[in-house]
Amino acid sequence: MDAEAAKMIGAGLAIGLGTLGPGFGIGILGFGAMQALGRNPEARGPIMTNMMIAIAFTEALGIYALIIAIILGML
Repeated sequence: MDAEAAKMIGAGLAIGLGTLGPGFGIGILGFGAMQALGRNPEARGPIMTNMMIAIAFTEALGIYALIIAIILGML
């Protein structure tokens, strides 16, 4: 295997595995928020606000993985 192929495999693994966790995390966050809304619909505002903030932080991890994959591809 040459160096270029190894770089591309590394970049693919970085983005693939790096977005797996945030994908599961966002799914769990959404599930928990919908469960909370089903139990207490009056608390919609704080629940949705906290959910969106948590999703933003979780999504940032996927963006970091994307940046690492791009850097690996350019080296």
